[in-house]
Amino acid sequence: MSDSPPPSLYAAREPIFPRRVSGKFRNLKWVIMIITLGIYYITPWLRWDRGPQLPDQAVLIDLANRRFFFFWIEIWPHEFYFVAGLLIMAGLGLFLFTSALGRVWCGYACPQTVWTDLYILVERWIEGDRNARLRLHRQEKMDFRKMRLRLTKWAVWFLIGLATGGAWIFYFADAPTLLTDLVTGQAHPAAYTTMLILTATTFFFGGFAREQICIYACPWPRIQAAMMDEDTLTVGYREWRGEPRGKHRKAEGAENLGDCIDCMACVNVCPMGIDIRDGQQLECITCALCIDACDDMMAKIGKPRGLIDYLALSDEPREREGNTPRPVWQHVFRLRTMMYTALWSLVGIGLVFALFIRPEIEMTVAPVRNPTFVTLSDGSIRNTYDVRLLNKHGEDRPFRITVKGNEFLRVQLEGTPYETVDVPANETYLQKVYVIAPPDSGPAEAERTEFRFWVEDLTNGDRAYSDTIFNGAAN
Repeated sequence: MSDSPPPSLYAAREPIFPRRVSGKFRNLKWVIMIITLGIYYITPWLRWDRGPQLPDQAVLIDLANRRFFFFWIEIWPHEFYFVAGLLIMAGLGLFLFTSALGRVWCGYACPQTVWTDLYILVERWIEGDRNARLRLHRQEKMDFRKMRLRLTKWAVWFLIGLATGGAWIFYFADAPTLLTDLVTGQAHPAAYTTMLILTATTFFFGGFAREQICIYACPWPRIQAAMMDEDTLTVGYREWRGEPRGKHRKAEGAENLGDCIDCMACVNVCPMGIDIRDGQQLECITCALCIDACDDMMAKIGKPRGLIDYLALSDEPREREGNTPRPVWQHVFRLRTMMYTALWSLVGIGLVFALFIRPEIEMTVAPVRNPTFVTLSDGSIRNTYDVRLLNKHGEDRPFRITVKGNEFLRVQLEGTPYETVDVPANETYLQKVYVIAPPDSGPAEAERTEFRFWVEDLTNGDRAYSDTIFNGAAN
């Protein structure tokens, strides 16, 4: 028996250095990168006038006051169903696009993809294109040039990560004020901690981990198979046209070769480092850069474009017989995608409807149970309630509290002889309310009487109500 150690099951990562490529899909990725990064970095600085007592930041997650502002929309903690609905819509949208066009989210709009593209752009700008970066990587000696290039690249990466972490925390506080506090060292330690964590993760994920995040950390590559079928359009290689591949076009037997000249252009531009000619793979994010590279090569050798293309497995038999594939709309508009679209639309319509019908004032009533009721010296019976009044307006409003459903019951507010109370703007106000039944208003003390609290905004007449129980007297 051999004494040699067993082979290692661990394979060290081979760094990937994608080559620069140009084409319609690469241009589309540039446009999406600019738009998404612009939205992310600029949004916290947009202003929106909501009045003197509300923040003027257009998009703000106000954790201190437990509210979320999005331009003219204000979401309160008890309205979290709006956030849940948006998350459901995001999930259904992801299912819809994946079933129609494969992993287009991963290839074009995923934050990991966008920031990795940005980091690769910086790397190419500083160290050169693929061959130059490969030579630098394989250079074992750390001379002055290599050190200078690496430190410059890492410095720019760090600044991008710092801007990313800084932009994120600006969504949770007034951006100009927080920026001043950060620079002067007066910001809360949580702000510095969050910013540094996001800086470090962006620096590592975009600069070093890159494709490993997509392959090992992200669950979506393993879920996508359930969303795709043979009619899904995804990046693929027309094997029937490209094989057998070969480089020598003028050699003997070249007429029997396929269109693929095995130039490796599709592999060299792939940010995941895979060969799309091996078929569908978990690592493929359908960024379509291999399509641009292959189309460019086909144009140079005088062959038709589309050897690598967005295609569906169901069209392969038609193409082998020389027929044209089905139009794109037949792949996009089919039963599965229409069902996802219908569900997505229903959730969206429901959220919009709920947004427009929600009241500007709300009330919740909680009976005080200890004691359940009190018998006063004149024989009257009193119940106590904690009434929470929510004023969603940007100004203080007078609210009047009354009861309906029993002619004997009367209301008394703690701290005031009146039935009205001033509720501060955009706040929840707790008011203790006594409901009193006069002597001999009902038979037995154990009886329970249903009645309704009403609250009215005396400024515009808006009303809200809440049903509850009075203990100790009946009709």
